[in-house]
Amino acid sequence: MPSIFTSIVNGEIPCYKVAESETCLAFLDINPLTKGHTLVIPKLEVDYFYDLTDEVLSDVMVFSKKVAKAIQKVIPCERVGVSVIGLEVPHAHVHLIPFHKMSELSFANPKLKFSHEEFTAIANSISANI
Repeated sequence: MPSIFTSIVNGEIPCYKVAESETCLAFLDINPLTKGHTLVIPKLEVDYFYDLTDEVLSDVMVFSKKVAKAIQKVIPCERVGVSVIGLEVPHAHVHLIPFHKMSELSFANPKLKFSHEEFTAIANSISANI
């Protein structure tokens, strides 16, 4: 059975798309730690991040850099943090999390809630700066 991220790649489940390349997709996390929290995934479904081929891993990280730079232009933050955990969804992915202080990067924090309109506006703003 495909992962939820593969279903997003295939267009079976909607997302708030930020950017897309031939090999990668970036979209807003629907349970964000901070405004602009974005996921970057390879389109190829591979469970464990370090099982990605060197080429795909490189694509994901270079693509993440482009997305992070766009996030910084739109979301007021000190930095954009990077986290690779891989337990939530069995599909390799990178969290890009804009933050001001380290405590904002804790996945134990309550998740933020945004309306469909707010998510759309955030995604469009980041996308326009890539």
